[in-house]
Amino acid sequence: MEKFVRIEYVGQTFNTRSGPFVALRDINLNIRQGEFVTLIGHSGCGKSTLLNLIAGLARPTEGVLLCAEKEITGPGPDRAVVFQNHSLLPWLTCHQNVYLAVERVFGGQEPKAALNVRTANALHLVGLSHAMHKFPREISGGMKQRVGIARALAIQPKVLLLDEPFGALDSLTRVHLQDELLRIVAATSTTAIMVTHDVDEAVLLSDRIVMLTNGPAATIGEILPVELPRPRDRMALLDNSEYAACRSAVLNFLHQRHGRAAKPDNTDHRPGPDAEPASLQLVNAS
Repeated sequence: MEKFVRIEYVGQTFNTRSGPFVALRDINLNIRQGEFVTLIGHSGCGKSTLLNLIAGLARPTEGVLLCAEKEITGPGPDRAVVFQNHSLLPWLTCHQNVYLAVERVFGGQEPKAALNVRTANALHLVGLSHAMHKFPREISGGMKQRVGIARALAIQPKVLLLDEPFGALDSLTRVHLQDELLRIVAATSTTAIMVTHDVDEAVLLSDRIVMLTNGPAATIGEILPVELPRPRDRMALLDNSEYAACRSAVLNFLHQRHGRAAKPDNTDHRPGPDAEPASLQLVNAS
């Protein structure tokens, strides 16, 4: 489906003590079924705000969002979110954390044995069958994030939403999980929309990169198709001219056309829903 996720003339304004704050304006974007799209831009440009709108965690003040021709009016099992913080319940095992989501979505339709199979399959997909009975305190940060991805995939969402899921991890773990995500998305044909600050990550993972202008009143400045063949091998891309051209195009947009000068602390009135790291991370994924 060419217009699986539709974002039409979406704007978002927050009421603050200083008056109305226009976070987003005139956002128009169509995302194909099975496509991997990344949102990139400087801090405060509304990337996470836009992702929250697609997730149904907030309602737009203007425009409309649709998924599979149904208006997005709130959260739903057709859209699963993976946050930077894994948000696992520490008193539950990995299996129990994933099972909780599975039971909520499928509990009224399937017996417990089937729910356990769904849970085990999701953990197997992210390579954590051996750790399913461990508690979050007993596994690494990268493994916790994989549990979060398993929990999202276990409910069989139509759209997987990722808000900088690897941003808090060390570079080696991040590289490994990027490769895992490539494998998982290919295996499941999931439509994925991801917020990132990492240019190399965006080029490696994406079919298209959506670049947002600086806030306030941010909008889509440019959309870059990434026409690299899949499956993608990070080492093979090191000397790939198309990879280098895509990377240069994103860097040019961010730093030449939309470079952001530092702002005094007392002029930053961004609301909480889109709080992001203060600097753009340009981590070479190789």
